[in-house]
Order: sequence, then C-alpha cells, then structure tokens
Amino acid sequence: MPKKYSLKTIKKRQSGRDSRGHISIRHRGGEHKRFLRNIDWRWAFTDIEAKVVALEYDPNRTATVALIVFKNGHKSYILATEKLKVGDVIINAPSAPIKEGNRLCLENIPVGVPIHGLEFSPGKGAQIVKTAGSVAYVQSVEGEKTVVKLPSGEIRIFSSQCQASIGQVSNANHSNVKLTKAGDRRHRGFRPTVRGVAQHPDSHPHGGGEGRSSIGMNPKTPWGKTAMGKITRKRKKGSNKLIIKRRK
Repeated sequence: MPKKYSLKTIKKRQSGRDSRGHISIRHRGGEHKRFLRNIDWRWAFTDIEAKVVALEYDPNRTATVALIVFKNGHKSYILATEKLKVGDVIINAPSAPIKEGNRLCLENIPVGVPIHGLEFSPGKGAQIVKTAGSVAYVQSVEGEKTVVKLPSGEIRIFSSQCQASIGQVSNANHSNVKLTKAGDRRHRGFRPTVRGVAQHPDSHPHGGGEGRSSIGMNPKTPWGKTAMGKITRKRKKGSNKLIIKRRK
C-alpha cells in the first residue's frame, strides 16, 4: 500500500494537446473542472473484510463507484454492482463466498455466475468488463483454464488464477440517457465538429465538389487513413490462440 494515498486527485485538463502544446486530438476542450476518483483495481488488502459506506457518482466513468472501508481503517473506491448496498460487507480472497461485490479467482466461481472486473494476467487487477451495465459469464472451468463469455460475445480462455468480481456493473440504464442540449456535450469536454464534406478539399479528403456532394470515396480520417471497416487487430497476435469464438 502506498504511504500517501488520496481518494481524489484533480484532473489535469489537456484540451487535446500533447507535450508540445500542439492539438493531437481535435474537438476537445472546455470541460467542467472535476476530480479523479482513484479506483482500487487490485484491492489494497487481501483476506481483510471491507464495508460499503457510500455509493457515489463519478463524472469520469459511466458506472457508480462504491466507497469501502477496510477493518484497518483504509478507504478505497471500487466499482459498484447493481445489487450492492450501503452496509454490505465484502472481501477479496482466492476462495471468497459467491456474494455480490466479492472478488475471487475464476476457478472458484460457479458456471453461469455474472462477473466483472476481469484481469488478463493474475495480479494485474481489473482490466476489462468495467463499463456501466457490462457483465461476463463463466462457461466452464477445466484445471488451469477457464472459459469466459465476454460482453462483446467473444468467448475466450483465461487463467483460472485470474480474479474477477461477482455481479453486474451498476448503472445499466446509462446507454439510454440522451443529451438534451448542447451544453451537456460541452461540459463533457467536447467542442463542435465540422463534417468532412463541408470542408475545403485541402482540409479533409471528403471536401470539395460542386454543391452538396457526397464524400466520393471510402470514409477516411482528415489524414487519409481508412475510418470505417478496417481491421486493426494484428493477424498474428499472440492471444489469438486463446479466443474460441470471435466477437459479433
């Protein structure tokens, strides 16, 4: 555990600029001042029970976060699940009980139990299945290998020693929220975007033409790279052998 641990740190606003001050990501800037909640992806302590003392809104992520207090007084933020309530006692242990919010190894999780916060390598902490409403399921456990179905529909092999948290990530209704005014978007740090076809041909591959012309070619980025439909995954990626079924 770090000596100086703070639950919140101020978020530095980059406005889409790199270390030289040049705009490297367009259409960013002007977001609302906010604090970053330092999520405890690995859990600070193992085999020590923690109590949920609050469920809080986090402006930096889609899911609700839970403030937990360990028996030794240490406080941490973790992702809240749909059924997690204030006052619940949870624990991170290799063979913890199958209870909402508990974190344990895949080899000890029964088939069909909803999980989230899954790690690719043992000890890495929660790496995937962390967005609002997302959930994965254990399909089979065979010795050192566990087959998990991910939210994308992909079925993949994980080490049975990898850990995951029990339950579905909270705020499943997030995908149904609609922004009702321009300010909702601006407060999130996004600036206005101009369509490529409306620009000058020197500014965008889609620009130019007489009148309301179409893009006239395959969709591209302002720098001429293919924007839609191009496969970006390496064909000889090492983890290909772990994927049983591709995502939809």
